[in-house]
Amino acid sequence: MTTPQHTIGSGFGATSTAEEVLRGVDLGGKLAVVTGGYSGLGLETTRALAHAGARVVVPARRPAVAEEAVAGIEGAAGRVEVDELDLGDLDSVRAFAERFLATGRDIDIMIDNAGIMACPETRVGPGWEAQFATNHLGHFALVNRLWPAIERGGARVVSVSSAGHRLSPIRWDDMWFERDYDKWQAYGQAKTANVLFALHLDALGKDAGVRAFALHPGGILTPLQRHLPKEEMVALGWIDEDGNLINTSFKTPEQGAATQVWAATSPQLADAGGVYLEDCDIAEPADEDDFKGGVREYATDPEQAARLWKLSAELTGVDAFATAG
Repeated sequence: MTTPQHTIGSGFGATSTAEEVLRGVDLGGKLAVVTGGYSGLGLETTRALAHAGARVVVPARRPAVAEEAVAGIEGAAGRVEVDELDLGDLDSVRAFAERFLATGRDIDIMIDNAGIMACPETRVGPGWEAQFATNHLGHFALVNRLWPAIERGGARVVSVSSAGHRLSPIRWDDMWFERDYDKWQAYGQAKTANVLFALHLDALGKDAGVRAFALHPGGILTPLQRHLPKEEMVALGWIDEDGNLINTSFKTPEQGAATQVWAATSPQLADAGGVYLEDCDIAEPADEDDFKGGVREYATDPEQAARLWKLSAELTGVDAFATAG
C-alpha cells in the first residue's frame, strides 16, 4: 500500500524552535484557537503565534490560571483572549462553541493541544474513560461544533498526538477499559484516536480548503506529567532522584511547540493533509517493533479512521458533515 508518510526535507528538525519555524511569517489578521494554550507546549504555541501577529483564543478549563499565564506573554497585549472550556464535559464544549460562533469570526488555525496523560482510572460523562473522552471526543465535538468558522477560514486543524500512539490501537472490543485498566494503553488509544481524527477530517474537509494534520511534539517535561509519581519518572530514566532532567532526547517547550506551529503555518504543507508529523517534517511509517519514531500503520488506516468518526459522532451527538454524507 502506498503512503504519503515520507519525509520531505523541511529544513527544520528536532531542535528547531517555534520562533525559528515562524521567522519571517506574518500572521497579522489571522485567528488561532489553541486548546490548553496557557500551559506547557500550549503556552509556547500561543506565545509564538501571537508574536507572529495572530490573535489567539485560548479555551481553558481553569480560566483564571490561563489569564495569569497569558498575561505574561511579552509583547502580545490585546492579541490573546481566554474563555472557559472543559473538554471532558460536552455541555461545556457546546457552550464555548456557541459563544465563539456568536462573534461571527472565522478560524484560520485550530490547534487541538490540550490533553491528559497516564491518569488514574477516571470516568467522565456516561462512564467514558477520561483520556479517550478528553483527548479525543472533546476535541471531536469542539471541531465539529466550530466547523462553520473553520470552513469559512479555510483553516488548518492540528491534532496534537504523541509517539504514545504506538502503545495501543483503538480497542474496539473494550474501548472504555472496563476490563483491566492500564493508564499507558489508555493514553496510547487516545493518541491513536487523535491521528485517525485528523486523517478522516482531512478527507472530509479538503474540498472546502480545510486541511488537517496530527503530530508528535517530542518528549518534553511539562504539566502533562502531573499524574506521574517521581519514582516512575526516575524508573523511566527521565529525571534523577533530585528531579533534574537526565533524558538528553527530551526537548525544551520551545522546541516541542515547533512541530505544531509548523503544521499550522508552513507553506511546505500546502498540498498535504491527513499526515502524521514529527520533528517539523512528515514522519515515516514505523516498524512493528519500533518505538523510536514514525507512525504505526493502524493509525493511518482510512477504514479505521472512518469507523472512529462514525462512532464518535454517535457518542457526542454532533457531526458537521452528516447532511453531506
